[in-house]
Amino acid sequence: MPVVLVVDDEPLQRDILKTILQDEGFETHVAASGEEAVTIAREFRPDVILSDLKMEGMDGIELIERVSELKSSATEFFDPTIIIMTAHGTISSAVEAMRRGAFDYLTKPLNKDSLILTVRRGTERTDLLRENLQLHRELYDRFRMEGIVGKSPKMQEAIEIMRKVSGSPATVLILGESGTGKELVARAIHYNSPRRSKAFTALNCASIPENLFESELFGYEPGAFTGASTRRIGLFEATNGGTLFLDEIGDMPPLMQSKLLRVIQDREIRRLGGKDAIKVDVRIISATNKDLEKELAKGNFREDLYYRLRVVSIDLPPLRDRKNDVPELVAFFINKYNAEFGKRLKSAEPAAVKALSEYTWPGNIRQLESVIERAVIMSDGDSVRLKDIKGELRTFQSPDCFDFDLPEEGLNFEELEEKLLRKAMTKANGVVAKAAKLLGMSYKTFWYRWEKLTPNSPPGKKDAPPE
Repeated sequence: MPVVLVVDDEPLQRDILKTILQDEGFETHVAASGEEAVTIAREFRPDVILSDLKMEGMDGIELIERVSELKSSATEFFDPTIIIMTAHGTISSAVEAMRRGAFDYLTKPLNKDSLILTVRRGTERTDLLRENLQLHRELYDRFRMEGIVGKSPKMQEAIEIMRKVSGSPATVLILGESGTGKELVARAIHYNSPRRSKAFTALNCASIPENLFESELFGYEPGAFTGASTRRIGLFEATNGGTLFLDEIGDMPPLMQSKLLRVIQDREIRRLGGKDAIKVDVRIISATNKDLEKELAKGNFREDLYYRLRVVSIDLPPLRDRKNDVPELVAFFINKYNAEFGKRLKSAEPAAVKALSEYTWPGNIRQLESVIERAVIMSDGDSVRLKDIKGELRTFQSPDCFDFDLPEEGLNFEELEEKLLRKAMTKANGVVAKAAKLLGMSYKTFWYRWEKLTPNSPPGKKDAPPE
């Protein structure tokens, strides 16, 4: 039940307001002065404070300031919506009260319908603030550093860098193969930073057509191009004060690289078709599975942008290099999907954990999560058994997968991966689902890698992914 505190030094007015609000279902308390209101507010934590502006002693504006002090010192949620009541001759003072933090004002004599409507709007505002705070707390709990699973030395090193960089505004470049958790790391940095109450926005640079990149990031004005009939706010403006995560930054077109560099340097953007510069305060975290230093050598990526993005870099190891973390990750995902699907699996049996730990995981953590999700759904026991996962695991031990020579110096992993994808497609007669299964990948992961690494190849038979 919403709680309302009525503050008025006129006894009759207090009684009338209390009766009206109680009849509408509000728990209503009354105070005869601002001083008494502070005491009651501290005890009952009202959702709405309805206060007269002119009172002996502490007036309505002073009450707003005292309530603000209570808010700042509160250990639990306390952010009441304050509505001021005033006579016609003091409306200017009511406007000043709104400038100081009041939500709205009502003029005396009060209209019953307007009173009820305004108080209801006030309780809705307080509810939204409470829900927003709860959401941010849940996000913080979900993405806190302690929630990132990994005790291997490489992961501990990455977590330590994350801790140090979270409190700073520095740009961060996250490096790692697909499926290693780059976006999870970006979110953890954001939700452990002073920007946690602001927006976190993610954009996959590989998924945006080159001709739409600028409007997506910077927005546009009406008439900027054919079909632009209204103004659109871009991601930089929408994320102002927060964090913009640019995934697959290595796939950003060269022209946009120079424009992004300009934004980082000047901290301002211009909408397409606009003349005015708009100041923005956005932290940029980027990620890629490409070797950007090789892209620099090829001329595919700007060197000056690279060093702007790479003030701090975090290297996420592939799952095959942190196999000691697999048992803990398995337990984590079992608990996650127990909660999601209403199951009560206690653990994975030792044989299943052994098989999962020995697997090569080409799709990394994303693939492991998918395997455990399916196992939790399909299991009819109290644990994940070997038979629940055996069909999902495939190894690269077939001789025809490795019938090519490794280079004398240096291993180009992308070339190796492309050869494996092509061999799998040949063996599967171009059927994507079969090729993905041969390599132990999910359908989506295989298709993404195939399109990315073999853009000029004829498409495979893009059958529906297996259930």
